[in-house]
Amino acid sequence: MVFYLLSFTAELENLTNLQPRDGCDDPNYVYGFKLKCENCGEVTQKETYVTLSETVSIPNSKGTANLVQKCKLCGRDGTIQMVPKYGEPLTLDASQKEALAKLMVFECRGFEPIDFIFGDGWVAESTSGTKFDVDLSGGEFAEYDEQGECPVGISNLQAKFKVAKKQERYGRTTYV
Repeated sequence: MVFYLLSFTAELENLTNLQPRDGCDDPNYVYGFKLKCENCGEVTQKETYVTLSETVSIPNSKGTANLVQKCKLCGRDGTIQMVPKYGEPLTLDASQKEALAKLMVFECRGFEPIDFIFGDGWVAESTSGTKFDVDLSGGEFAEYDEQGECPVGISNLQAKFKVAKKQERYGRTTYV
């Protein structure tokens, strides 16, 4: 099993706290990405989608996962289990520093997640406190904040999967 940390960044204009609608652990937020088979290297043609609220039984096991799928080329099974409680919103300060915000950790067996797809279901807050529902499926967002009397926007979206190490420190689990 390998842990992958999904992190993201964007250029935020007069916005902060960009995250899925009910937080990074939103049980209904749909994470979409392509998968690469760790056995044969085949990349899925279509995007794969997972949510925290949906689990399925793993064949020949007593466990469950958020995704169980066969590679179309070699026929090997792979699973993905989402690991909540490690995500954080992207703040304006982090955006200006071009820092990555942690979004979700995935425990993967047989597959490597690649190419995260930004979609609908995000929320951000303007610097004046106005909340905005954000659809990032077009790759950017632009609006006007009436209360703050300024434009708000999101551009230059970037997401990155990296292999993460699970660490136990001071009785707390982290992924780095």
